[in-house]
Amino acid sequence: MRRLLTVLLLGVHPLAAQSYHVAKTVTLGGSGGWDYLALDTVGHRLFIARQDRVLVVNPDSGLLLGEIPGMNGAHGVAFAYGAGHGFATSGRDSTVTMFDLKSLAVLGRTKVALDDDAILYDAATNRVFTFNGSSRSATALDASTGQLVGTIDLNAAPEFGVAAGDGKLYANLEDQAAVAEIDASAMRVTRRWSIAPCERPTGLAIDRTSHRLFSGCRSGVMAVSDAVAGKLVTTLPIGSGVDACRFDSASRLAFASNGDGTMTEVREATPDSFAVVATVPTRLGARTMELDPKTHRVFTVTAEFGPAPEPTPDHPHPRPPVVPGTFVLLILDP
Repeated sequence: MRRLLTVLLLGVHPLAAQSYHVAKTVTLGGSGGWDYLALDTVGHRLFIARQDRVLVVNPDSGLLLGEIPGMNGAHGVAFAYGAGHGFATSGRDSTVTMFDLKSLAVLGRTKVALDDDAILYDAATNRVFTFNGSSRSATALDASTGQLVGTIDLNAAPEFGVAAGDGKLYANLEDQAAVAEIDASAMRVTRRWSIAPCERPTGLAIDRTSHRLFSGCRSGVMAVSDAVAGKLVTTLPIGSGVDACRFDSASRLAFASNGDGTMTEVREATPDSFAVVATVPTRLGARTMELDPKTHRVFTVTAEFGPAPEPTPDHPHPRPPVVPGTFVLLILDP
């Protein structure tokens, strides 16, 4: 009680004063790689992109509830609750699959652009946006019909994106160490700014209250940006191999999941004051993540790996193969 009172007197949310830990490990098994995780906050289901399908699991128990088949390089999932639709990107065949949120039945597939990767829903325009790495673009779909609206030329390779809730989108530009601001209605880039010394930004999260963006960078830092001023605020050290970031508005904690087997916790004391408060052990390869804003749980996934294949000119840094049957869900509690 004394510790809790001290925390409250200092004006810090109790969750921000303690480190996370792996509370449960659930074996999901199967074969193939994976990418992003997305939490359906209405239906309380966790969606996991798994190469040729999307797994749907109970986030409390890890029980498999269903699958969305027919993917070819599954990457990300977004939810349009008003339309009752979910959307999943399939990067190798350049498609977006629209499915029914209740039944998970596939409703249609729309051709977008090569290497459609991250995806988000923007409530201000009722549009779904994909971020297409190799195509150096973003594509918009109507969330009600799944039909193509148009394409935005980014002139850079985008990675993850977030919606600010006011019709503005933000995306990491991996090959330019920059962030782009996008007008979701006008379908154009309104500005961009450098986040150097960050290099190869991947994961991205947003604090919609303080208008701060958190970019996870493969150079081993988290870059914090002021989205109003369009400038870098600071950088903080994180682990290596980051691929996702999240922000908890209640605890004022930003998270980076790192492929080196760690999760970095960063506390936002003020909009201009940040500090690393913990480096949490996870497991090697746990590079993507999701956050439940109600329970404050964090989810990540990984597997065991076999020997990496020999490098080739086309694949100078080949990934090691996933050992079948070893894919696991890690549930972290504060």
